[in-house]
Amino acid sequence: MSAARRPAPALAGLIEQYYGYRLHGYAPGVHRGLPSRHVTFIVSIGSPIDIAAQTDPRQAPGSYRCVLSGLQASPALIAHDGNQEGVGIELTPVGFRTLFARPARELWNTTVELDDVVSHVGSELWERLQVTPNWADRFAVCDEILTRLLRPDLPEVAPELDHAWDLLVSTGGTTTVSDISSATGWSRQHLTRQFTDEFGLGPKLAARVVRFERARRMLQAVPPHISIAQVAAVCGFYDQAHLTNEFTYLAGCTPAQWLRSEELPSFQYDDAHLG
Repeated sequence: MSAARRPAPALAGLIEQYYGYRLHGYAPGVHRGLPSRHVTFIVSIGSPIDIAAQTDPRQAPGSYRCVLSGLQASPALIAHDGNQEGVGIELTPVGFRTLFARPARELWNTTVELDDVVSHVGSELWERLQVTPNWADRFAVCDEILTRLLRPDLPEVAPELDHAWDLLVSTGGTTTVSDISSATGWSRQHLTRQFTDEFGLGPKLAARVVRFERARRMLQAVPPHISIAQVAAVCGFYDQAHLTNEFTYLAGCTPAQWLRSEELPSFQYDDAHLG
């Protein structure tokens, strides 16, 4: 069972959507948390989220009630007993700064409890969602609590970086650093330096992550007669080998291996399904 909804207007542009998931009766196993264009922000309902292997192997495994992870270029391994429930919040890296008054760079390749970033907010969010019975009301709780974090005096992401991120996402990661440099009016060197300082990774790697995520979503959504090579072509890869190499680098396995091993469903919504 799953559901999704856009956030309140005040949070538009910071959060793309909320999604709720409830999975029961699957075999226990390990799920790959893969790189994406969003800062990972998930509130568990019931059992905590058990990260068996972090994206940075130097960080110890941990269990989280309200998990927040920065952008990443490698997978996390999430252990589960076949039953999972929670609310995912698709937070943009620009939204991360707006809500938490710090750059997404601070959580690059790192996982924390939300309370470690904003005291008591994660605890309140988790506690209220445990006693809220339906998705619509759960999403309303997220709106209420997260809107409280908005303050006009907090620093915002530079408009050039906001535009650079929008270009990466809107082109599916196929734009070049030179194109972004021209669009922002910054030199390549200045763009790369400022982009990395804000988001934790450079624009070239960010484009790879965005393009990978588009291909990964498409691989899950297309019918079986659509080949990996066709997905590679649509998403801007040179060929299937190029996609396979990128998938292996970012996911730790080939597309075919991932499709065979990923038993839990993903949650993808287009505009027609969002309120």
